[in-house]
Amino acid sequence: MDDSSDEAKPADTALVDRLGTRTIVLVGLMGAGKTSVGKRLAAKLQLPFIDADAEIEKAANATIPEIFAKHGEAYFRDGERRVIRRLLDGRPKVLATGGGAFMSEETREAIAAGAISIWLRADLDILMARVRKRSNRPLLQTADPEATMRGLMDQRYPVYAKADIHILSRDVAHDVVADETIRAIDAFLTEEEAARRNPQ
Repeated sequence: MDDSSDEAKPADTALVDRLGTRTIVLVGLMGAGKTSVGKRLAAKLQLPFIDADAEIEKAANATIPEIFAKHGEAYFRDGERRVIRRLLDGRPKVLATGGGAFMSEETREAIAAGAISIWLRADLDILMARVRKRSNRPLLQTADPEATMRGLMDQRYPVYAKADIHILSRDVAHDVVADETIRAIDAFLTEEEAARRNPQ
């Protein structure tokens, strides 16, 4: 009988092996489902899940609305860049980032070097239905939150489109989106491996 180590590994374990030292980084607007999908993705892949916003709050000993109110957005973005760089430490994990994180060129470069980026793309009605359930969104404390969100989409979607993988976040179970994401990562890695074997 052959050694059991020769047996085929479960697909998800094999997928994690193929990631190597890279983290899976979720990007997208508030309400896109980065935390909800990210937690399910991490559970399915048996990887740690980290929410960058929660890490920023821990480092600052303050909530994000408090940081915005006291120090402003520029201060928050600086802390966000440092926290994300620290979290890209060569240990695979699923990392959910805040909506503005990927807008920083420095952060995009760090993610490109140490992670696979996944854009959870959602339409305006989905985003608004989700964010209306919470009041902790500093960027939406405006007279017309829907117009503000539309403006953010116009500004950020062309940059999010630079992510390695695009997944449509919609009104289905988060597990469905997590499973689609796993299949997309598998396809991305397969393409990458083929390109390494047959460089042009």
